[in-house]
Amino acid sequence: MATKPKLNPRNFPRPPLCEKTPRHLQVKWNGQIIADTKEAYWVLETHHPPTYYLPPSSLKIPLEATSNSSFCEWKGRAKYYQLENPSKAGEVVKNRVWSYESPTSGFKDIKSYLSFYAGPWDCYVDGERVEPQPGDFYGGWMTSDIEREAVKGGPGTWGW
Repeated sequence: MATKPKLNPRNFPRPPLCEKTPRHLQVKWNGQIIADTKEAYWVLETHHPPTYYLPPSSLKIPLEATSNSSFCEWKGRAKYYQLENPSKAGEVVKNRVWSYESPTSGFKDIKSYLSFYAGPWDCYVDGERVEPQPGDFYGGWMTSDIEREAVKGGPGTWGW
């Protein structure tokens, strides 16, 4: 079996690149699929694993906006959401899903698309369960084809 070539985030562009990806993305919560698509975008940025943006139509459960927001120098202002666990009524997770409702011109394709931190749910790329980007600040998804030593977010990498 041929191994996939490694993706080196050190060589990803700055400013970031936003493009359609053919990869199959799924988000599962307690084994239940809550999002599923082959119509996503990924954003590739220097020293980051890909951050995936799924179309709102891929989401299988309702989401509700929270008052949280953040600002990205490349994409603009993000808004955040909360989701209720479909298996445990009353268990709500806040601010682990975000979107850009008025992104900058270079990111207009991801307007209203949803990005998920990898957790508390399980996220998958082409059937492979991902790990979260180190540090819990960035939302990249780590797969086996990412060169880990080139990824920032963990201790000692903030100055790259």
